[in-house]
Amino acid sequence: MRQIPDQALTIRARWVVLISAFLGLVFDGIELGLMPIASLSVSQSLLGDSYTKQLGGEWFAWFTAALMLGAAIGGIVLGNLGDRIGRTRAMGISILFYSLFAMLGAWVQTQEQMLALRFLVGLGVGGLWPNAMALVSECWPTASRAWVAGLLSAGLNAGILLLSQLTRIYPVEPNAWRWLFGLAGFPTLLGIFALLAVPESPLWLAHASRKNQSPPGSHSDSSRRFTLSALFQESMWKSTCLAMLLAAIPLVAAWSASKWMIPWADSIASSTDASYKSATQGWWALGATLGSFFGAQAAVRLGARWSYLSISVGAICTTLWMFLGTEPLQASFLPTVFLQGLVTTLFFGWLAVYLPSFFPVELRASGSGLAYNVGRFATALGVFLAGNLLASFGNSYPRIGAACGVLYGVGIFASFAIGTGVLTSLPRDSQDGKS
Repeated sequence: MRQIPDQALTIRARWVVLISAFLGLVFDGIELGLMPIASLSVSQSLLGDSYTKQLGGEWFAWFTAALMLGAAIGGIVLGNLGDRIGRTRAMGISILFYSLFAMLGAWVQTQEQMLALRFLVGLGVGGLWPNAMALVSECWPTASRAWVAGLLSAGLNAGILLLSQLTRIYPVEPNAWRWLFGLAGFPTLLGIFALLAVPESPLWLAHASRKNQSPPGSHSDSSRRFTLSALFQESMWKSTCLAMLLAAIPLVAAWSASKWMIPWADSIASSTDASYKSATQGWWALGATLGSFFGAQAAVRLGARWSYLSISVGAICTTLWMFLGTEPLQASFLPTVFLQGLVTTLFFGWLAVYLPSFFPVELRASGSGLAYNVGRFATALGVFLAGNLLASFGNSYPRIGAACGVLYGVGIFASFAIGTGVLTSLPRDSQDGKS
């Protein structure tokens, strides 16, 4: 790993950091979008004659829950690893995890094997976000924060968009899905590059140097060994808890509600148009790519509280309209999917701007990883419960999607906790929304 000894990186080095992190998140997005596209085809292939619509929906929920559970654990463990051994090393390890285990999915023979691999893929998916965000936020100047944060957030959804266009050209069907998992191993090359050639954060290097110079048993030395517990010390616990709540709301709602649109589209249109589910994901991802980028701009312009409140209102309205006001194959469906993707992913631009600033440098990857991925623990539970409740909603994808979409409304109440003194430990620009 190439290290930069000075406190400031060269322009070239900063671009290497930004492009590597962006590509890592693009491939991360491909992993997130893979099973919504492939799940029903995988289940039909592996279950054979025992496949039913209800069973397909339940396995979709299980695959999603396994990914989210893995991502939650990976985000915390690998986020903490980024504070200990460096952002770039942890980022490279995360990419290797999600690419290698995804590739193994091309050879599975049972649903249970795929389930285990989705959990292992999730470890890398969860570990990348906090390390990539911490690395880039520390390598680029404050004046570029909203632009850079928006670009990285857009990377995740650009990956989903890329996947949707690929699978429109080469549809994923029960007799043709293994190629997609084999292709998912390609980012292994990026993981190796991150380990060997991406510059480390100068702020992390300076902090690590100070820690290494601290005498054993000193306060600095002990804080290096117990970073996660430091997040809940008296000076930090309120900010940490609020960060976890604000990150959990869009994650839980997105995966327990919004993602039902794709199996819904597949169940209605697959007999006449095998690529319609990919078109649905593509329209959503296009809106999401724009939403996650402009969410950062909106967060900076409107400020933390009012931007989060406005996004919450928009998210619940567009989600309910998507599930209750239209349906697949209607002319209004794909434009509505685009709008829902744009509005609901504004949250992730907000998180990219504000979440790293909730925590000091020595706890930034750990704190961001914990806050973002506690939401994934809740998401795993939420998706699992939604899958088990599917039968209670008459196996209706729009009914379960609309019911879970109400979760976006929790953000309306949570937004009033922002800026009421809870965030006094944050920098001023993190409280008033100015970069």
